[in-house]
Amino acid sequence: MTYIHDTIAKLKKTSPAQAEFYQAVEEVLDSLQPILESSEKYQLHSIIERMIEPERQIMFRVPWVDDQGKVQVNKGYRIEFNSALGPYKGGLRFHPSVNAGIIKFLGFEQIFKNALTGLPIGGGKGGANFDPKGKSDGEIMRFCQSFINELYRHIGPTTDVPAGDIGVGAREIGYMFGQYKRLTGNYDGVFTGKSLLWGGSLVRKEATGYGCVYFAQYMLEAKGDTLSGKRCLVSGAGNVAIYTIEKLYQLGAVPVSCSDSSGTIYHEAGVNLDTLKDLKEVRKVRLNEYLTAHPDARFIPVADYPADGNAVWRLPADLAFPCATQNELGEADAKALIANGCIGVSEGANMPSTQDAVEVFLDARIHYGPGKAANAGGVATSQLEMAQNASMQRWSFEEVDEKLKVIMKNIFLSASETAAEFGKPHNLMLGANIAGFRKVADAMIEQGVV
Repeated sequence: MTYIHDTIAKLKKTSPAQAEFYQAVEEVLDSLQPILESSEKYQLHSIIERMIEPERQIMFRVPWVDDQGKVQVNKGYRIEFNSALGPYKGGLRFHPSVNAGIIKFLGFEQIFKNALTGLPIGGGKGGANFDPKGKSDGEIMRFCQSFINELYRHIGPTTDVPAGDIGVGAREIGYMFGQYKRLTGNYDGVFTGKSLLWGGSLVRKEATGYGCVYFAQYMLEAKGDTLSGKRCLVSGAGNVAIYTIEKLYQLGAVPVSCSDSSGTIYHEAGVNLDTLKDLKEVRKVRLNEYLTAHPDARFIPVADYPADGNAVWRLPADLAFPCATQNELGEADAKALIANGCIGVSEGANMPSTQDAVEVFLDARIHYGPGKAANAGGVATSQLEMAQNASMQRWSFEEVDEKLKVIMKNIFLSASETAAEFGKPHNLMLGANIAGFRKVADAMIEQGVV
C-alpha cells in the first residue's frame, strides 16, 4: 500500500483541491493492489503515475451574450485523459458545479468504463460551469457556439469524440455540431448523441438506462434470480432514470420512485412512465406536479430529507438504481437500503455511491454493479453511433439494442470472472477496476513511453 499511498499523496500536491478526483483515483487504486502485487511490470513502467495524469488538459473562457445584451463568461474544460485504446471518448457536462476536479474524476472513470466495453475508445470528459436551466434557446445556442469556437481545435472523429452528459442533450449537441461544421467545413462523426435526422443512433437516448438494467439482470441471473416482480428505487428524472424505469417495466420489475433537485416521488403502485416523460421531456417542470395526475403518490421535498442522506434510499425495495449524480448515496443510505431488504444496487450515474457506502454493500455481499461497469451502455452505444457514421449506415432499434445487451453481458462477465480470478467473486468493483486497468495498462506498455 505504500506505493499507492505515496502516489495519491503526490497527486494531491500536484492537483490540489480536487476532492472528487482523489475519490475516484483512491477507489480504483485500492482495488488494484492484488494485480500490482502479482505483476511487477506495472510499477516498472510507472503505469499508475502515468494513468492518473491526463495526456492533455484544456481550459478556456467561454464568453457569450445573454438575451438582455449583457456579456457573460463561463469556464470550459476538456480533459483528454488516455488514448491507449482509441480516440478520446466521453461526454460534455453543462452544470454550475463543473470544475477541473469534477471533469478529471469523470474523465478518469471514463478510461476504465470505455475499456470494459471492449470497443476501441479511450477516455476523456469535458464541460462548462454553465447552467442551461432557465436559459432561452437563443442563449443556449450562443453559449454552445462560443464553446465550440475553442473546442473545435481539439476534437475530431479519430482524435476526440464528445457526447452529452448532464445539461447536454440533443439540442446542445445540435448547436455545437452546427458550429463545428461551420468552422471546419467537415460533416463527420465528431459528436455522438446527435439527432436521428442527421447521423444519430437509435437507442442512444435509452442506452445508459437500458444498460444499467441489463447489468442488474445479469447479476441476478448469475445467482438464479430474475428482475420479475422486484420493487425498485430509482433516483433522478433525466434520460438515465427515465429509461431505467422503462426497461425495468419491460423486464417485469416495478419502479416505485424517481427524484429531481426539488424532491422525491414515491408511488407504491409504480411510477407512471407516461406522466414522468411528459413532465421532464415535454413540459420540463418539477416533479411535484406528478401529484396532480397521481394523488395517490407521495412527494418528499428536499427540505424533508434526512440530515444524513437522501430520502429516496430510505424507502423499502428489492433493488436500487442511483441515476442522478455523484455521491448521492452515502453510508447511512446504504445501511438503510439493506435494512429495508435491498438485495442489489446497479449504478446508472457516475460514482453515485460514496466510498463508505460501497464498503457497506461489499461487506453485506449484496449484488453491487459499480457505475463504470453498470452504466457503460451509454458510451458503448455512442461508439456504435460512431461505427454507423463511419460506414454511412443506420441500424434498426432492435439491432442496436441487441448489440447493447451483448456488450453489457460481456462487461458483467469480464468483471465477475476477473473478481473470481483474484479470489473475491462477490466484488464486481474490484473485478471491473482490474479488468479495465489491465487492458489499458498493457496497451500503454506496448506503445512505449508516451
